[in-house]
Amino acid sequence: MSSRFNQRDQKRKLNKIYNIAITIVSILIVIVAATIFLSDDDSTEKATTEPKQTTEKQQKKAEKTEKKEDAPGVEEEKTAEEDSEATDTTEEEKDKDAELVEVEASGDGNVEKAYTSEGWKPVGTEQSGEHTTSFEKDSVDWNEMRKAIALGAGVDEGSMKLWWLQNGGSPSTAIGTVSDGNESQTYRVHIEWVDGSGWRPVKVEELKVNDKK
Repeated sequence: MSSRFNQRDQKRKLNKIYNIAITIVSILIVIVAATIFLSDDDSTEKATTEPKQTTEKQQKKAEKTEKKEDAPGVEEEKTAEEDSEATDTTEEEKDKDAELVEVEASGDGNVEKAYTSEGWKPVGTEQSGEHTTSFEKDSVDWNEMRKAIALGAGVDEGSMKLWWLQNGGSPSTAIGTVSDGNESQTYRVHIEWVDGSGWRPVKVEELKVNDKK
């Protein structure tokens, strides 16, 4: 009887242990399953949220790009206005530089009026080295003198008529008598040589009549 009782007691203990083990295993299975399920939910939610956030970021980026694209237009407009102002200033400076200043005429009774201008600059030169004035027609120096005379007279060189070209009293000066294309006005233009820069007009006299015709 004692031996049978012990066997039953041991059997009950084993059953109890098995039941506890089964319960623990079941709990673990439930915990693992719950963990996996919750992890899947988080991934799904994250996957759903990220595209939305990405879309919002792309939208904001696109708006910034549009603003930047609009900005150059404003900058171009400002640049155009600044260029216009600069051009106007340049033109005003040119007009100021080219302003004719009347000077005392020589004692020649044929001179109607005489003037000069700070805007008259040397016309440039192809010559180099020591300069020697040449009155030979169609020489480099002669052609450069024509250009300076046309500048002083304010007439087109192509239609200008050169009636006389002579020494101005020194090796670096000359005087040319010219008229415009239709010969409505005759000018006596005094020019001087500027080393390295060419001839430039220094004084113009408007003549009453062409005394070299």
